[in-house]
Amino acid sequence: MKRNYAFLFGFTLIIALIIIVSCSKSDDDAYIAPVAPVVEPPIESPVTVDLTTVPYAKLSDYKFFEGDMKDQKPALNVLPYEPASSLFTDYAHKKRFVWMPKGKKARYNSDGTVLELPVGAALIKTFYYDNVQNIANVGGTRIVETRVMIRKESGWIFADYVWNAEQTEATNDLAGSFTTVTWKDDNNVEKTAEYRIPSQAQCIICHKSRKTIGIDEITTYIPIGIKPQNLNFDYNYGTSTKNQLTKWIEEGYLANDFTMPTAANSTVNYNDTSKSLDQRARSYVDINCAHCHANDRHCDYRPMRFAYSETAGNRENMGVCLNTSDMQGFPSSLAKVVTPGNTTKSMLFYRINTTNEAYRMPLHGRTMIHEEGVSLMEQWINSLTPCD
Repeated sequence: MKRNYAFLFGFTLIIALIIIVSCSKSDDDAYIAPVAPVVEPPIESPVTVDLTTVPYAKLSDYKFFEGDMKDQKPALNVLPYEPASSLFTDYAHKKRFVWMPKGKKARYNSDGTVLELPVGAALIKTFYYDNVQNIANVGGTRIVETRVMIRKESGWIFADYVWNAEQTEATNDLAGSFTTVTWKDDNNVEKTAEYRIPSQAQCIICHKSRKTIGIDEITTYIPIGIKPQNLNFDYNYGTSTKNQLTKWIEEGYLANDFTMPTAANSTVNYNDTSKSLDQRARSYVDINCAHCHANDRHCDYRPMRFAYSETAGNRENMGVCLNTSDMQGFPSSLAKVVTPGNTTKSMLFYRINTTNEAYRMPLHGRTMIHEEGVSLMEQWINSLTPCD
């Protein structure tokens, strides 16, 4: 029988087309290739601290602050901090910040020694006055200086940025100078300071630390305020209030391999009258005096050791009943560093209660008498029992 090949070919083609069409998906069922989720790149801190070129000529070059620099709004990863007690500097207010390179952490050594910050870290400290009377914007704020310490491989370096009158920029100047500031305090009392912006030599006196390696004496420089004992209290970060050491750990700025200082080992705010007079007086000399009156520091030849960790139950380290026979040029009545119950016979009280550069203590950092601090130490001296 003769086959109709044309018919078979056509029939086969039709069947193939039907199969193809029936196996195809509608537009609604069309295959859509999966779209990879959009991964936003991590936000990087704008701060730049190039160790080959710092200190920069201008404060703005670091990008420590967002927006108008005078507002002191810290940039990403610039962390504000505050010690329990503040070093007196002619009643200037202070804002303090720390910044560290990504992945770097500080290390704890002891409650009473400064945290060991990594290479590349920066400490920023701005000095300012509110309710200022001798500026164009009377009653406003005047920023005087911003001090920056940067940790390089070779050690810490200093930079001091003096602000312009417009409060738009600050330039590096370690020559030292004076500027007059008049302001009204919280009691609406007008005060004037011949505020001293320090020279590099003055910075060195307070921040130097000596070490003996073999037969050589090596001088290095260290920060002062960032001791665990000084940071062991809650701070308001704006969005939360948290213990500062805990915050540093959470931010990746501090290794979590130590025990928090106890309350007994933590300094207090010397203005806080709810704390004991002993704690307040010890905290006052710790922040104002201990950086010089410690082993291998500028005033280590004197027997006083004012560090908070060294004064608990130790009157001699606070200068109580210590003779002053080797100290020449002072009134003869000042027979002891601290004479219990008698400020007129106490060298410590005399030196914190004068502005004479030849006698005053601390040596640098103030041109005025700290009235509240003097009153505190007077109360403490009068509370002491007599020498044996």
